[in-house]
Amino acid sequence: MSKLDEKIANYTKACADLGLDVSAELVEKVTRGLGPSIYNKDAETVSCSDAGELERVRENFLKKKLGLGEDDATLDAAIKEVCEAMGSSNRNKYRALFYAMLVKKFGKESVYA
Repeated sequence: MSKLDEKIANYTKACADLGLDVSAELVEKVTRGLGPSIYNKDAETVSCSDAGELERVRENFLKKKLGLGEDDATLDAAIKEVCEAMGSSNRNKYRALFYAMLVKKFGKESVYA
């Protein structure tokens, strides 16, 4: 099993453990789209307590990657919702799952088709 396959299996298991409503197929596509960043412990996760990081998620992922034009307040509310869904005590908010949930929330699965 390749390292990528191990990461995908790990994220899929974490998704099931957290009870998140995201398909394994979408998790795999988002994971592949993240490239080598998933192998860096710090880049692999999202810190919901870091305002700068949440701003980068909004600007670089939601606006640039997904092409969303909603106002910042709407996008920030969606990010906060995902933070809450993944659990405040969960230290491993994997970026692949975080992004997959945002993709699903905004119905942008076509970006990963």
